[in-house]
Amino acid sequence: MSRRRNVQSPPNSGISTDNFQAVDHHERSRDFLSPAEVGRLLDAAKAGRHGDRDYLLILLAYRHGFRISELINLRITDLNLDSARVWVPRSKGSLSTEQPLAGDELRAIRRYLRARPANLPWLFMTERKTQMTRHGAYYLIREAGERAGFGFVVHPHMLRHSCGFFLANKGYDSRLIQDYLGHRDPRHTARYTRTAATRFEGLWD
Repeated sequence: MSRRRNVQSPPNSGISTDNFQAVDHHERSRDFLSPAEVGRLLDAAKAGRHGDRDYLLILLAYRHGFRISELINLRITDLNLDSARVWVPRSKGSLSTEQPLAGDELRAIRRYLRARPANLPWLFMTERKTQMTRHGAYYLIREAGERAGFGFVVHPHMLRHSCGFFLANKGYDSRLIQDYLGHRDPRHTARYTRTAATRFEGLWD
């Protein structure tokens, strides 16, 4: 996948780039995965020592655009397996929402819960039966990326960006993506919709 370039206005053009800072910052380096790459990452996570947990953590991070702080603070009570819903408690003053769980997510959750102590409040636990930390989540995602054979370091926020780009390339409108990711500022959503390939389809038909 090609890298993106940051496009700036020429000097003395009279065009301010202030409003585009939140949109174009991501173009300085690669910060998302394609759906095929996410699939490779998930397969690699399964091969780890805690495959069921790591697979579920990466799957939920991608499907729901979790920030890592939101994900490690997710509680069992945030899940409603009967109605196939998860409460997504956003941080940083973002919009919290209830979102549907797909069939593969439900299966992954149930598989993980069968092997996990039932009396602990947080969903993601360490082998010492303590709450997963940010450092621990960063480590397991980075390790999965290395097992997947990527030539770059995979970090948790890449999965949030991957979610945004996937939804934009599916053609969903920016307001839906904004609410799904919990953005208060629409400029943070525009980074995905502005660069989605679907915007340019048919230009040369």
